[in-house]
Amino acid sequence: MTDHPQDLATLRRRLAEFAAARHWQPYHTPKNLAAALSVEASELLEIFQWSTPEQSARVMTDPDTAHRVRDEVADVLAYLLQFCEVLDVDPLAALEAKIERNESRFPVPGEPGD
Repeated sequence: MTDHPQDLATLRRRLAEFAAARHWQPYHTPKNLAAALSVEASELLEIFQWSTPEQSARVMTDPDTAHRVRDEVADVLAYLLQFCEVLDVDPLAALEAKIERNESRFPVPGEPGD
């Protein structure tokens, strides 16, 4: 593990190389990757199932649970990046465009145009 985070392009390349080395590309269709992303997001949600809001806010205080959360976050991100790679979507550009649309759609209360 590195001391510093890698950029998204490097992580996307590593994931693509990992899948290619195992000949997984035929299975990495948009539909399959979207389904896998949904499954992993559900596994993240499962950690919080039946938790109170207070318990969910403290989830990272338990080392075992914190480890599970980090693993599921990694799985969700990995499948999202693989999905973006297959469909040639720039996730950061998509997020920036979405934030801009939301800023227009949902102005701050009390500001002009509200």
